[in-house]
Amino acid sequence: MRISDEELKQILIENHLLSEVKFNDYLSEAKESKVPLYNLLIMKKVISDRDLVKLYGKETGIPYIDLADFQIDKKVLKNLPEKIARKYNTIVFSKEKDGRFSLAMSDPGDIQAIQFIKKKFGSNLRIFITPQSDIDLILDQYKAGFSEEISKAIEENKEISVEEEELEETATADTVKEIVQEAPIARAVKIILEYAVKSRASDVHIEPRETFIQIRYRIDGVLRDTMTLPKQIMYSIVTRVKILSNLRIDEHRVPQDGRIKLKLAGKSISIRVSTLPVMDGEKVVMRILDESTKAASLEELGFRGLALKVIKRNLHRPHGMTLVTGPTGSGKSTTLYSLLTLLNDIGVNISTVEDPVEYRIPGVNQTQVNPAVGMTFASGLRALLRQDPDVIMVGEIRDRETAEMAVHASLTGHVVLSTLHTNSAIGSLPRLEDMEIEPFLIASTVNDVIGQRLVRKLCPDCKQQYSLDHKVLEQLICDFGLKEEFLKIENVQKEKKKLLNLGLETKDISALAGFTGKKSIAQILAEKPELLDKVSAKTGREVRAELFIETDPKTCRLSLGKIDAYHLDLYKAVGCAKCEQTGYKGRLGIYEVVEVTDEIGSLIVRKASEDELSAEAKKNGFTNMYQDGFTKVLSGITSIEELVRVTQE
Repeated sequence: MRISDEELKQILIENHLLSEVKFNDYLSEAKESKVPLYNLLIMKKVISDRDLVKLYGKETGIPYIDLADFQIDKKVLKNLPEKIARKYNTIVFSKEKDGRFSLAMSDPGDIQAIQFIKKKFGSNLRIFITPQSDIDLILDQYKAGFSEEISKAIEENKEISVEEEELEETATADTVKEIVQEAPIARAVKIILEYAVKSRASDVHIEPRETFIQIRYRIDGVLRDTMTLPKQIMYSIVTRVKILSNLRIDEHRVPQDGRIKLKLAGKSISIRVSTLPVMDGEKVVMRILDESTKAASLEELGFRGLALKVIKRNLHRPHGMTLVTGPTGSGKSTTLYSLLTLLNDIGVNISTVEDPVEYRIPGVNQTQVNPAVGMTFASGLRALLRQDPDVIMVGEIRDRETAEMAVHASLTGHVVLSTLHTNSAIGSLPRLEDMEIEPFLIASTVNDVIGQRLVRKLCPDCKQQYSLDHKVLEQLICDFGLKEEFLKIENVQKEKKKLLNLGLETKDISALAGFTGKKSIAQILAEKPELLDKVSAKTGREVRAELFIETDPKTCRLSLGKIDAYHLDLYKAVGCAKCEQTGYKGRLGIYEVVEVTDEIGSLIVRKASEDELSAEAKKNGFTNMYQDGFTKVLSGITSIEELVRVTQE
């Protein structure tokens, strides 16, 4: 996209993204470093490329189109030959019934491209603007399918495939270089990674089996079998990956870890590589990290209401610990990076000790753990305390020594962020006691604890509404501690009274579109999920907390009467082309946040049980992650089946 500095200035200032003074600072920096201002602003994450394209389109009157997940009909796409599409960065993405074509361009100001396209299609055109990254993704759709491309590469590779014995016998530098630089193998590895990025995979598993190689992608937290390859190319594939990640190619007996940096599908990708000897060869797992992705806000991660307020309040306290808990793969690191981004300021010295460093954050001093040379979490944390830090992030508290250092750091006036492996937020407090941290120190240093899991989001294009039957409704009331009175359909006045009792104001109730007595309170709140985050002025408690019973859900007693008196509509996964027939697309966190108040601190000091701690937390409006997940089920974000899979199976 061609955009002058003056146009940039106008767009950014008018939309309150930069002040004139700050803009001039960036302009001076761009001139000094001889980098285009457009690129500098995106690199500094002042604005994303996509957001800037949207604003530019709005300013110039050119409609914006998002093609990130767009699958174009091959017949439509090929109305513009691939060579021309690549030359002018232009895509034909739609053909209307009247014969008019819709084109997307990354630079609608390219007069030469416009003139050429009008000669081919005439003036019967609709032109849209889209980011270059979307154009790059669509250009790849000119290629054959995944399996076809891999098969072609394998066919061309038949003459150069090698067995492990050959590789070990002839493992000279020249031989290996000849093997791994052969175009078919290099292309096969590149195709595997490209399709992983396009599929939004977080991990790629290349697994040797007795007679074949299995390729699996982890998408939205679930492993999917993608394809199988012939066993004879296994060592060529592994060697290629090892060369790219600077690992020893002649070592097959011990695990190795490395890193690759590539530009794939228009994105800057960092790939963490791990190899492991298994019975049938070497297994390779590649963790894909999109470095061009801006850290998500807490709201985007799925934090809402009182939980969000608690986190932000404690994050800006002058000292103390914020802990994030959950199993492997529950998004703890992502949450920590979002918290760090909130604190990242020119006047704050932030230092981290991580294993590994997953995302680079500009302005943050990030240190990689290296046990081989004695650089552990504890020794790294000890060194950081001599570096005049304001905020310290420790990747994980694994042992007593690290826990003691973290407590010491928070006692001496530092903000400390870290993770623990526990099943719940409240469970992390006794866990610190197990590490022999004195209870009075836990009570005085821990500000709040976040427990989390990740659930898959329903695909917005194919999710389907349905009504729950009586038996499922009963089970839900017990499992999630939902107050059955909020599922009962009564007359309009009674429903309004219930909402008023929750702490909502009259104006909130009157804003509910189509409010009738034919819906339950739970369903009304599902239609207006923002009301779930309202806090009662009278009680200081969150509306969502009022939906749930105080007692243990396992001991609840049901008094359901007529089936017709109760109502709840939820959404279920169906499956379509846009979500690859899974019914789900993307993930979102479900959370529980415990604030260590004076009352909870007193319970910790006298070594109270988890049940006692939980009961005290509920008095302040605490909802556990199952209940937070249920409110997201009510809002149609995820399905009850997905919530049960993640939290209870």
